[in-house]
Order: sequence, then structure tokens, then C-alpha cells
Amino acid sequence: MPHLPPCADPIVSSWHASLDLGFERHGAATRLVRREHRGPLRVQKALYPEGPQLCHAIVLHPPAGIAGGDRLQIGIELGAGAQALLTTPGAGKWYRSAGPLAEQAVNIKVGAGATAEWLPQESIVFSGAQARMRTTVDLDPGARFAGVETLCFGRRASGETFERGSLHLGTDIRSDGHLLWRERGVIDGGSQLLDSPIGLAGFSVCSTVLMAGGEVDAETLRACRSVVAPESGARCGVSVLPQLFVARYLGHSAQAAREWFVMLWQHLRPIMIGREAAVPRIWNT
Repeated sequence: MPHLPPCADPIVSSWHASLDLGFERHGAATRLVRREHRGPLRVQKALYPEGPQLCHAIVLHPPAGIAGGDRLQIGIELGAGAQALLTTPGAGKWYRSAGPLAEQAVNIKVGAGATAEWLPQESIVFSGAQARMRTTVDLDPGARFAGVETLCFGRRASGETFERGSLHLGTDIRSDGHLLWRERGVIDGGSQLLDSPIGLAGFSVCSTVLMAGGEVDAETLRACRSVVAPESGARCGVSVLPQLFVARYLGHSAQAAREWFVMLWQHLRPIMIGREAAVPRIWNT
């Protein structure tokens, strides 16, 4: 028989996408002045549900999920005095992988006196996912940042737990070049950390709220600590460090974690940017 060539490697399709956004203050208004993208990452238009001073933007990823080999890069830059709130239209989904790593990097630069709110909806990490999520925030003097990150391990409604795979997490926040917060984590599917009291304690949803660049007074801290988790059996707590507010939630419901965040935000947002808490409209669709 004739010699047959070896089988070709399987074709693997993956997305390498980037989105670069720039916001500037023009008079009393904040404008989206730069919007560059490559691959399936988009912002369709600037929105102003709270008036011209604060620009809302919805970051779209049309494939709806992140698979092994995908690399997403999001850059957000605010000029001096600008105000912007960014969110996503729905839950992010990190699919199981046969081996290749899926990555998302978010880099946020906030100019002097500007405020950035990075409030994506929850991320669902499927069993078998190989994922890495990195967020970097750089604040100029007088700038402020607020962010929320909610992670759902497995698809509890479908009976799926996070039995396989791995999630690598990293967050850095700097103010005027000085490191305020650095967090690193690795959560492996099926590991003891999922049930450990120093880990997820058996819960499938965890949420972290960070506010940087401003001081939280004693009255606001007491109000935040008095917020009761809207889910029976859930655990939550808040801490204050110099120029940094940190809150954690452990439960089984992403919706409950969101409600908890909104209750905190009702106390925090007025001292951050002098505005009442406003839930992005897309969260209600």
C-alpha cells in the first residue's frame, strides 16, 4: 500500500478580539471620542440615561461565550473629569475547553478627577473551562473607580458543578502609581478550595465589589455592613482600607448577588460621584 501522510492537526477556531474606548469631558458632558475594535467586540452607541455628564456604554461580545483559545482585550481610558459607566448585555459564558486557555484582559485608565464604573453582568464558568481573567486599573490623582465581579461556577440550574477545569484571576489597582490592591487566585475544578471555609465554602456564586480612590466614612460603612443578603444562607462582608472599599458575597444565586450589590451601591455611589444609585437599563431586559 502507498505510504499515507500523517493526519493533519484538527482545525481550531478561536477569536482574538480587542476593543479600545476613550471618553473625554467636553464642557459639562462626557463624550465617547474613541471607539476602535478588532474582531467581535463592540460598543454600538453612547447612552445618557442620567444626563450628559455621565456616559453609559454597553460592551457587546456577539459570540456570547468565550471558548478555549479566545483572547479578548478591552481598553478603557477616561480623560480628566470624564464620567463613564460600562456594563454588558447579559451573562458572560466561559465554555469548557479541550485544553487551550481562554483569556480576557481589561485595562482601565482613569484621568484626574474622572470616575469609571465597570459593572459587567455575571460570568458563568462551565465545568471544564480553562480561563484567565485579568483586570488592571490605573487612577490619576482625584480619580475614582468602582467595579463588580460576579462568578458562577458551573450551571447550578442544570445540575452542573465545577468538577473540572481551572480559573485564574488577577486584579491590580493603582492610584497615582502606588499599588492599592493586588489579588491573585486560582480556582481548580473539583479542588478542596470549593468546599473549604477559607475558599468558597460550598457556594457556587461569589461576588466582589471594589471602590477605589475615595474614602468611605464611618456612617456609610455602618450602612453597608447593615445590608442583609437577599438569599437565605448566603454570606457577605465589607472592609475598608485607605482609599479602598472591598465587599464579598458568597451564595448560590447570581440574581441575589446583584441585588446585594445594588443595595450597597445605594450607599456608596453618592459619596463616590455625588449621584444616586442607578441600575443600568439593560439589566432589566
